[in-house]
Amino acid sequence: MNQTVNANRLFLASCFALITTAFSFSIRAGILSQLGTELSLSNEQLGQISSMWFLGFPISMILGGIFYTSVGPKLIMQIALVAHAAGILLTIYAVDYNTLLISTLLIGLGNGCTEAACNPMIADAYTGNEMSSKLNRFHMWFPGGIVVGSLISKFMTDAAFTWQAQVWVIIIPTIIYAVLFFGQSFPKPKTDANSPLANFKAMLNPLYLFMAACMALTAISEFGPQQWVGPILAKAGASPMLILALVTGLMAVGRFFAGSIIAKINTVGVLLGSAIFALAGLYLMSTMSGTTLYFAAFIYALGICYFWPNMLGFVAESMPETGALGLSILGGIGMFSSSMFQPIIGGWIDKNKVVAVGQGLSGDVADLAAGQATLSNMLLFPAILIVAFAGLYFFGKKAKHA
Repeated sequence: MNQTVNANRLFLASCFALITTAFSFSIRAGILSQLGTELSLSNEQLGQISSMWFLGFPISMILGGIFYTSVGPKLIMQIALVAHAAGILLTIYAVDYNTLLISTLLIGLGNGCTEAACNPMIADAYTGNEMSSKLNRFHMWFPGGIVVGSLISKFMTDAAFTWQAQVWVIIIPTIIYAVLFFGQSFPKPKTDANSPLANFKAMLNPLYLFMAACMALTAISEFGPQQWVGPILAKAGASPMLILALVTGLMAVGRFFAGSIIAKINTVGVLLGSAIFALAGLYLMSTMSGTTLYFAAFIYALGICYFWPNMLGFVAESMPETGALGLSILGGIGMFSSSMFQPIIGGWIDKNKVVAVGQGLSGDVADLAAGQATLSNMLLFPAILIVAFAGLYFFGKKAKHA
């Protein structure tokens, strides 16, 4: 006997699944310093552990995108639940570096499955304007969930809770989405007009390859400073987790009002403006300390807020023949880039600390100098993007008038 699809319950379950993803990002950012101290891990090792979150994400997201129409969202979300639960429990009982590598990879795989299943499932469950509205509200829960997770992590750290206790919090939205999905009938996948092979051929377009390279840089500009906010700004005189909450809170609000901004400025213009604000914000964060850091974080948030959705929006609008697979691969490239840069950023912190100590600095002053120098290293990413998007903006303008 066929059940009726309860679209609103599926949507609510999807939101809690995305909150699980957001908590796994923000709470891990909050406990990085504790992990390093208690398990005697270097910043480079912490970076390698963090890279597993970003590596697992694109693997399952791309595979899920390829097989969605043949296996459907139910199986993909069942895999997500197993990966999330196993990864969370393995993290809580981790005793060394290798265990944390495996557990973080599992959580990343669960996160990628969530993205691969929920986006098309929501699109299949709703139609027209309601579908667009639901997708936007769904995506708000990644930055929104990071806000909540950041504040929880700050409260628990200030109250001297262990890092294991903080990781237990991630299991709460996991259990909620499992209960909400349980026993539900899922919508049948809509078949794409283009085959994966046709989508892949369309992706060999030089413009798509250019945007893929830019996606790698926009993603690390967004996720690099956020993931390392604790170790980088721990001694800067402002709360790193409040800064993360401020940045992601502004991102959630900004994305809610994105439509009217893009209507006035085209997508490439928004991307160019974003790169400029991201560079300015990172520069200010690398030179300021104390409460002024909150202002710097505000400027930085304005920069990274529109990167991810507008990169996807540009490709969907300009190269629709790349299909859902093109968007999945683009997102996967962004996450894979973030994975590759995590140990590099950790290594920068370690090397900059050595330089600071060599200059006669010590204690908190040396930690602050190392953190600011690491943010200065990251200025390269938005600087390249300014040149790239300026070229794309003026080339596009010229092509229109030709």
